[in-house]
Amino acid sequence: MKGLNEQTVLAAVVASLFFLISDFGTQHCVAEGAGLSRAQAERVCNRLWTEWANANRRGLEKERNNLSIMYQGNTLRLLEKRFGNRPQNGHSLFISMHGGGGGPAQMNDGQWKNQIRLYAPGEGIVVAPRAPGNTWDLWHKAHIDPLFDRLIQSYVVAGLVDPNRVYLMGYSAGGDGVFQVAPRMSDRFAAASMMAGHPNETQPDGLRNLPFSIWMGGRDSAYKRNQIAAEWKKKLAGLRQADIRGYPHLVTIYPDSGHWMNGRDRAALPWMQKFTRNSWPKKVVWLQDDVTHSRLYWLGVRADEASKGDRIEAEVTGQQIRVTHQCTRLSELRLLLSDNLLNLDRPVEVIVNGKGVHNAIVPRSEKSIRDSLKERPDRNLIATATLQLKIEK
Repeated sequence: MKGLNEQTVLAAVVASLFFLISDFGTQHCVAEGAGLSRAQAERVCNRLWTEWANANRRGLEKERNNLSIMYQGNTLRLLEKRFGNRPQNGHSLFISMHGGGGGPAQMNDGQWKNQIRLYAPGEGIVVAPRAPGNTWDLWHKAHIDPLFDRLIQSYVVAGLVDPNRVYLMGYSAGGDGVFQVAPRMSDRFAAASMMAGHPNETQPDGLRNLPFSIWMGGRDSAYKRNQIAAEWKKKLAGLRQADIRGYPHLVTIYPDSGHWMNGRDRAALPWMQKFTRNSWPKKVVWLQDDVTHSRLYWLGVRADEASKGDRIEAEVTGQQIRVTHQCTRLSELRLLLSDNLLNLDRPVEVIVNGKGVHNAIVPRSEKSIRDSLKERPDRNLIATATLQLKIEK
């Protein structure tokens, strides 16, 4: 301090205290007022996901080891085969649904045991679940979706499976199930393949971000499966033409095959494995089926307002989100946001049905992270910010 007078020293001390106080105030504002920083949000995501995984690991492990997944009184028995060495991020997981349908349990048990023998990828875990019931619509039921969620979680939490390489497939009535489940759970899978099934009432709109393949025998005329497969080929091609970045698909119809394709549908597995899940696509098309959901990708609605036929389309361009919807009872729409989708440090503009409804920063928060994880326990789908919108009637 030699050469400095007392006034100079005092001024330096005061200045230092001022900057310390200012810095504390700024940090407090970021944490409490302006929301979490991106780095803070990432740390909270990691912490809360680890807490969830640790709290649920033992129960999930017990079910997986018993090859029996359970949810609200429904049980999904499993058969499993493993192939190849485990990659660094975990195996591929193939959920392979059996055929059969309306008939005695013994018949469906036979179809289930046959399903696990059909496919042998070079790498991956193949799981053949036994449908909980024996009705014709084995895989249409609302309890299938949460059972599949829990099945996936059991393998992911154990570190066995890469959550971005989960694939859905099924044969005959199991193919019916792929038509049903793939659009309504498209944000869980990397790709899906339908073998020798029938779509019934479902439509392909929700497959915008899910690579989807169809495998059919040209002589498989029961229930007009072959004709409908050809119609879906045109539908998917039309959707792709209108939206060139969406609806990746492959439709293969073997002219000389009937309901059984003699194993040629096994080509679906390497086709699917070319794809990994896109958890945060810039555009989402959501068409509610008879089994409704409260969330798809980064869109959310109230569960009690979701109705069959509701259609929401949303697209991100830079910092702008455009939403169009055709919904019967919708009063609220949630945008579940992340820096994987846009820059949360900058204002977000939202336009709904042509009308501007928001143009401001949407802060990251621990509450958004907790709510997202509670609704969807998936580390790669955690939203760090939430924008709740009122929908005008």
